[in-house]
Amino acid sequence: MSADDKTIVYGTEDLLTSLCHSVTRVLNVATQTKIHYSAMVQRITKIGLKPDIGCFVLFDGGFSGLVVLNFSSAAAMEIYAKYMLSMGMPESELASSFTSDEVSNILGELMNQIVGDFTGKVRRELQTNITQNQPKMLVLTKQVMLSVDTPLDRPEIRRVSFFTENNNIFYLELAIDRTEFIKLHDFDVSEVPDPDDLLEFQQANQAAATPSAPAKGGDDESDELLKSLGM
Repeated sequence: MSADDKTIVYGTEDLLTSLCHSVTRVLNVATQTKIHYSAMVQRITKIGLKPDIGCFVLFDGGFSGLVVLNFSSAAAMEIYAKYMLSMGMPESELASSFTSDEVSNILGELMNQIVGDFTGKVRRELQTNITQNQPKMLVLTKQVMLSVDTPLDRPEIRRVSFFTENNNIFYLELAIDRTEFIKLHDFDVSEVPDPDDLLEFQQANQAAATPSAPAKGGDDESDELLKSLGM
């Protein structure tokens, strides 16, 4: 067998599969149910937020891209309710509508965990680093198309369908610059340090030593990000 035959290449579909695994891993644990995704992936030309709840995260670093989760109202409420019930909240205290800020906040928190799980795997398995912004959740009545304000020379865009335990549907969309990672030699993934652990330790020490400052214009930051996405 030649050296070329042994080359291991990690491309767009592998990154998408890794991201899908992060979605199911986080949501299965959070809701204590079984969420699965379609074995078929769609190659699409545009990425956007769709009703009823859309959530997006930008990432940059070793490669750039945009991740979007689009939830139907039924899927959003099922995931929210099962997560809160698993945390011990009485059913009588659950929000009654998907338009509630509480539902958006929980879905945003879960998406943050999903992308955090994905970026951790990228660091360990691909030995590169990507950073993410805070997820932004929007309750929508119509579709909003997004454009990534980063240099994507050869964009690849994919959509994957996910199904909840009650067969409610939501979608993952990924826009990423076409990229390939080629393994030059074997390495032990367990030996690769996780920068998140080091960063959290450092931030905890800084927080203990520094008085907390008042929060600064979060709305302005959100508006600036939405503007950069052409919204």
